[in-house]
Amino acid sequence: MTAAVLHTDVAAYALGLLEDADRRAFDRHLASCPPCRGELAGLRGLAGALEGMARRGMAPVEDPGPPPPDPAVLAGGLHRRAARARRARLPYVLAGAAAGVALLAGAAVTGLTLGARHEGAPPPAASSPSDGTAALLASGAAMTATDAGTGVTGTVAVQGKAWGSQIGLRLSRVRGPQECRLVAVDTQGRAHPVAGWSVPAAGYGQPGAPAPLTLQGGTALKPAEITRFEVRSATSDRTLLTLRT
Repeated sequence: MTAAVLHTDVAAYALGLLEDADRRAFDRHLASCPPCRGELAGLRGLAGALEGMARRGMAPVEDPGPPPPDPAVLAGGLHRRAARARRARLPYVLAGAAAGVALLAGAAVTGLTLGARHEGAPPPAASSPSDGTAALLASGAAMTATDAGTGVTGTVAVQGKAWGSQIGLRLSRVRGPQECRLVAVDTQGRAHPVAGWSVPAAGYGQPGAPAPLTLQGGTALKPAEITRFEVRSATSDRTLLTLRT
């Protein structure tokens, strides 16, 4: 720190804004600089008055004492202190940004895992209680049906939530490849989407692919507003299974 810079730090020193290293350097400077000692003596009273008003929550009153420091001098000290603080916080900001990127990457991977599987991918294994689907099918209000025409059989479980209804589905004897969706039909006959998926060529619950399809979805409808569920083929525009509540 140069002598020229030290001269401008009188206000910051009086207000206690200097870092430890700069404060010690200014202490040494005061020993050989009478002008700074004189200016500091005047600023001591202003700093004490400001501190007292802050403690009492009082508005400042007119003080006939020494004039306040030059705003340019005070701003210079504050600017240097803010710059040092920004440099000290930079590693923490970068670490926080890196953590955010890692969380977003994990969410993207999870979304891809829960998304529709491409044709030819192996069918998913039956759900375990850890993913919540089996627990929902076991504890929710469940209904099971088999369509005589398509041979598709399935179970739907409904659990009311504050935001609507959480839906669990187990589906078997579905042929592929095709794309399907589950819709909830309300009392007015309107269909509300619940979930969609892709059926691989091996199908679900079929010879060579015995595991059923299990998944979860949701709708804003309350359980009492749902009259039935329909499993529809988006490929053939055909209803594969109807489950009435």
